[in-house]
Amino acid sequence: MNHYRAVIFDLDGTLLDTLDDLADAVNYAMKAHGYPTHSREAVCRFVGNGIRSLIALSLPGGEGNPQFDEVLSTFRSYYGSHSQCKTAPYPGILALLQDLRGADVRVAVVSNKFDAAVRDLCAHYFGELVEVAVGESPAVPKKPAPDTVLRAMQLLGVKPAECVYVGDSDVDIKTAQNAGIPCISVLWGFRDSAFLLANGAQQLAEDVGELAVLL
Repeated sequence: MNHYRAVIFDLDGTLLDTLDDLADAVNYAMKAHGYPTHSREAVCRFVGNGIRSLIALSLPGGEGNPQFDEVLSTFRSYYGSHSQCKTAPYPGILALLQDLRGADVRVAVVSNKFDAAVRDLCAHYFGELVEVAVGESPAVPKKPAPDTVLRAMQLLGVKPAECVYVGDSDVDIKTAQNAGIPCISVLWGFRDSAFLLANGAQQLAEDVGELAVLL
């Protein structure tokens, strides 16, 4: 450890296993408006690019559905009060964050989840181990645009050459490229190695121990 001065993490599928709570919220919104529900595996394929994309992929007709905004609002409201029911850090994550902070490595989270949920989840599960948490908001373009990562670097007071981004998706790989920083792709999240390699992954971590070595 200690190759980098700062590590910027994705949240869902990287630090936290949020899939069950996301699937429950999607299916609550679908049921509430009379639409078919989805399996956990289907929701896993839908996540990664923000909640508008998640609901667009879950709802028949996507954003063209006249009830799209209502369904999105229902999802947001339900998830806002049920985001910590089944969610938990992946094994070894808390120890990794403690080791990073103990080595004076700066830590941030950048996610396409809406900003309030990102901040709430980071505060609840990680406390002071995560110094900066940045989520989706109307004022800043979401990943794979680099803006949220650049904002996190600014808040941490670090330069791109001092940072690495850690995530589990193709969006994370593109985000890191757009921000001009390396990316480590983890394999315990929502995408497998074949998919990640096909989308440009250069470094893979099978487990938290392998990730620690790369950091």
